[in-house]
This record gives sequence, structure tokens and C-alpha cells, in this order.
Amino acid sequence: MAILLPPLPYETDELEPFMSSDTLDLHHGKHHQAYVDKVNALTLGADLADADLETILKVAKTKGDETLLNQAGQVWNHNFFWPCLTPGGGGSPDGELGQMLTRDFGGLKGFQAAFKEEAETHFGSGWAWLVLQGDKLVVTSLHDGETPVGKAGTTPLLTCDVWEHAYYLDYQNKRPEFVDAFLEHLVNWSFAAENLARAQGQRAA
Repeated sequence: MAILLPPLPYETDELEPFMSSDTLDLHHGKHHQAYVDKVNALTLGADLADADLETILKVAKTKGDETLLNQAGQVWNHNFFWPCLTPGGGGSPDGELGQMLTRDFGGLKGFQAAFKEEAETHFGSGWAWLVLQGDKLVVTSLHDGETPVGKAGTTPLLTCDVWEHAYYLDYQNKRPEFVDAFLEHLVNWSFAAENLARAQGQRAA
């Protein structure tokens, strides 16, 4: 079964004015679709033709197939990114995620400062991440199409795409303004909390 482009979990105009429908049409409908198409072309007629995305990533990494690894990584990262955004987002998380942000970053503002620095100073294309590493929340970034998939002891909770195509139509070269909008108006804390709860449930099982 071919890898498919997942639909957005909101209409393309629902994130305005912080992310325009033009950006979503280009980013989701063109860039993300192109990565999906490339993965399907690279696996057509091969043993991976019916594999799921995580299997493709693991096999590509084992074989050292950088082209497939980067293309499949970009599909996976984008699949994860869209639910990290929500209309009327921002604010602060409550429950265990909120408690852990206080423990590991000194609170929401401490997390935002750490995430902003990671996202804004990441050189070139890539992704800023909030991950669960062991029992601790950690902010990190990954280059190009690299993903957290298969990284031992690491569970992704939240990501922000800092490739220029994620923000250039709306913010030109002002990545810091885009990161501010992500943290203050777009971030979906419910999605991050669900990922945390799922990871903790799997570890307890």
C-alpha cells in the first residue's frame, strides 16, 4: 500500500493570521505531497512497497540509503507537525505535562525561551523538538529530514518546522517571528500531552 498524504486536521484558513492558507496550500499541498510522491517512487516494486513509514525509515537507516531516509523522514516529520498546530492554540499545558515543564524548565516561560533559542539558532533547514528523553523533557533540533524515529529512549512530543518553506510566505526571513507565533498562538498542547501519556503508558505496560 502506497504512503498517503494525510489530510490537515483543520481547514487551511483556520490558522490565520498566524499561518496563512497560502502557506498551508504550498507547505502541505506541494512540499509534503512531493515528499510522499518521492517515497512512493523510491519504494515502487521493491520489498518496501507495502511497508509502513516507520519500517521504511528503519530499513533505509540500516542500509545507509540517505536519499530514502531523508525523503521518508520529511514525510514522517510533516505528518507529526500538522497536529502540533491548532486554531486558537498557545496558552499553557496543565496536568502532568505542565508539571514536567516546571520541573525541567522552570515553567512555561523557561520552556519557551529554550525552544525559541533552539529553533531560532538552528543553522539551515531542520526541526525543533520537545522530546521525552528517559524521564526528562528535553529541547533539541534535528537537521534536514532527520527524525526522532528509532532514537533509543526518545519520544517526540512536539515539533516546529524551521525550514524556510514553513514560514517564508508569511514572515519572509524573520524566523523568530514565526517561532513566536508558533509558541504563542498555534501550539497544540493537547497533542503534546497525548503523546506524553501514550509514552508513559507504553513504558508502564
